Amino acid sequence: MTITYEWRGDFDDAAVDTLHAEAFGHVQENTDRQTRVRRHSLGWVCARSGGRLVGFVNVAWDGGVHAFVLDTMVAEDARKTGVGTELVAAAAHGARAADCEWLHVDFEEHLRPFYFDACGFGPTEAGLLALR
Repeated sequence: MTITYEWRGDFDDAAVDTLHAEAFGHVQENTDRQTRVRRHSLGWVCARSGGRLVGFVNVAWDGGVHAFVLDTMVAEDARKTGVGTELVAAAAHGARAADCEWLHVDFEEHLRPFYFDACGFGPTEAGLLALR
């Protein structure tokens, strides 16, 4: 499988919604993701195999030096092949090129080996307040 990665690549909402359902186990409908990411994100990375979207990650930011990895998603048939790691590496490259100094990520415990071992993130103390 040959994969290409594109910073701020074009994408179809339906294709990202399909990836979201595979990655997170639930469907998000009528997300208008394109409008949201173009308005609020530093960038995003699209991974494609033969034109099909097989990976996506959003990179939000504070408009300054902090960028945030959100919603790393890989199609089921492309998992365990390095696609997720390359998505995050491309996200880090894009954030670095925009002069960000920090790339943050929050994740569930089962993703710790992916983000720490495969992607090179380090542990930090952080807080989280549930609003719902």
